[in-house]
Amino acid sequence: MIRSARLRRRHRSSGGQGQAVLLSPVFVTVLIAALAFATPREVAFSRLLPAAPALAAAVWPVLPTVLLGAFCLLVMIGISFFHSDLGTPYTAAAIAAVTFAAAYASHLRLQREETLFQVRLVADAAQKVLLRPLPHRIQGIEIESLYRAAQEQARIGGDFYEAADTPYGVRLLIGDVRGKGLSAVGAAAAVINCFRENAYDQPDLNGLIHRLQITMTRYSAAIPADDQQEHFATALITEIPYGGRHVKVLNCGHPPPVFVQGGEIHVLEPTRPSTPLNLAALLGDHYHVDTVAFVPGDQMLLYTDGVTETRDRNGKFFPLPDWMRRHRAAPPRELLNQLHRDLLRYAGGRLDDDIAALAVRCRHVSAPEH
Repeated sequence: MIRSARLRRRHRSSGGQGQAVLLSPVFVTVLIAALAFATPREVAFSRLLPAAPALAAAVWPVLPTVLLGAFCLLVMIGISFFHSDLGTPYTAAAIAAVTFAAAYASHLRLQREETLFQVRLVADAAQKVLLRPLPHRIQGIEIESLYRAAQEQARIGGDFYEAADTPYGVRLLIGDVRGKGLSAVGAAAAVINCFRENAYDQPDLNGLIHRLQITMTRYSAAIPADDQQEHFATALITEIPYGGRHVKVLNCGHPPPVFVQGGEIHVLEPTRPSTPLNLAALLGDHYHVDTVAFVPGDQMLLYTDGVTETRDRNGKFFPLPDWMRRHRAAPPRELLNQLHRDLLRYAGGRLDDDIAALAVRCRHVSAPEH
């Protein structure tokens, strides 16, 4: 009963198109029956009646499928009174056999849907832990987030972000784990949890990034050796000090943030490159913090490479800076909503990579209330 109720809710949520699909077995049954009664016996439309319960198995629960098969059987018996030489026993046997098979197929489908439903519940819960909703405002800083998986069925992936109201200012993290599957999700969770723990204790961004580097290295060492080379992450950390009217940015191989300052668009490329997470053994511990003005009215967009690597049908990348010039006056929530719509339109309706983004606007940065 609970499972049927869930299915009914899903069909209602799909709108008119879903209702049409739900009622399609009835339409097919009525159409075949009408044609069988209205056309000469030589045409023998009644032999198509087994198609109705077969179609019902794809959209209906078991009991309605069986009832439709019984109804088709009664229709066939009624037709036999008008056309006695139609081979009614053979068609009736076909209806009974197809109805039995359709009922079993409907039972299997419902079991798979229930399993998928439970898996999605777990995935949704995992996403809420991994990418929990961010506060819309921290000490005068507006923050809005966007996360969309490339596949509609997916709930979580290797892109991640977090925000923290610390004694040193508002600290933001965004990053992207290279690799796929559950190991990438595990690496993202490890980095986020490390950030949540250390963002409040580390007095500077260099100390914080070292903690993230150690966590990523330890996580990679604990996974199978065949996967270790793929497990590194790009990351970008920003710190907006209270009353400082500037923002500190530490970019570890991540796409550069885009700033809207005084109506002008500025892409902040790092002055010196910093080492991505889990690559310190190969590239060394090199970290550099850039500092730029960030005054009331300014806005910055942090994002993963799924945004800038979105391609159109001609293979051209999404022109993010040009896009930002057209939407520089949009508030953070509206900016991200429009970004998602335009990315889908640019890619022809389907994204090839996960996307994550943070839109941050400075209203005023007051002293912390700790």
